[in-house]
Amino acid sequence: MTPYEKNFDEVLSRIEAVRLRTNEHQIIKIVAASKYADADTIRAFYETGQRAFGENRVQDMKEKVAVLEDLPLEWHFIGRLQTNKINMLLDLDPELIQSCDSLKLAQEIDKRAAAKKKQQGILLQINSAREATKAGVDPDEAVETYLQIKASCPNLTPKGVMTIGAHTDDEKAIRKSFETTYAIFEQLQKEGAKYCSMGMSNDFELAIECGSNMLRLGSILFKGV
Repeated sequence: MTPYEKNFDEVLSRIEAVRLRTNEHQIIKIVAASKYADADTIRAFYETGQRAFGENRVQDMKEKVAVLEDLPLEWHFIGRLQTNKINMLLDLDPELIQSCDSLKLAQEIDKRAAAKKKQQGILLQINSAREATKAGVDPDEAVETYLQIKASCPNLTPKGVMTIGAHTDDEKAIRKSFETTYAIFEQLQKEGAKYCSMGMSNDFELAIECGSNMLRLGSILFKGV
C-alpha cells in the first residue's frame, strides 16, 4: 500500500465512523487541498480515486491544470481571490469558486463571466466566527447576500456556503461556528444550495457532526508523501 492509499484509507475510515454515528444518509465530498502537492502527487492521488482538488492560488492552479490536463480532474478554488486574477481563474473552468466572500466580489466575477459567456458555480464564504482576520460575509447578512447574488449575477450559480472553523483550540467555539453556518445553509436549501463546505484536516469530524457535506482536506491527506 502506498503512503497515498494509507492516508486516504485512514481519512475515509474516520469520515465513515462519524457519518454512521451522526447521519448515515449524509453523502460527503472530499476536496483535496493540494496547495503543497506537486503535479506528480496529485496524479498519484488520482490513482487512489480522488477527483476533486482545491487550490489557494490562481497561478498555482493554472500551472497544475496545464500539467494534468490529461486527467478528468475537478478543480475548486479555495483561497482568497484578488480581482486582478478573476479572468485567469475563469479560463481554468473551476467547478466551484468556494471563496466568494462578498456581493462586490460576486458581481466582479459575474461581469467577467458574462464577457467570457461562461456560467460559474460559487459558494458564499461566511465568516461564521466573526474573526477580523478572516474573509467572508457576516452570518447575519449571509442569507440576504446570497439572495442578492442570485438576483443580480445571472452568470453565477450559487451552490451553497463555505466557512473556515473558528481559529481556536476551544471545541465549543469551533462547533458554534459550524452550527451557525449550517443553520444558514438550511435556510438556503430552498434556494438551491447543495453544498455546505466546512471542515479541514484538524476539525473535519466536528464539521461532519454539524452537517458538513464537503470537506477541504490538505495536510492529513498529503502527510509523509
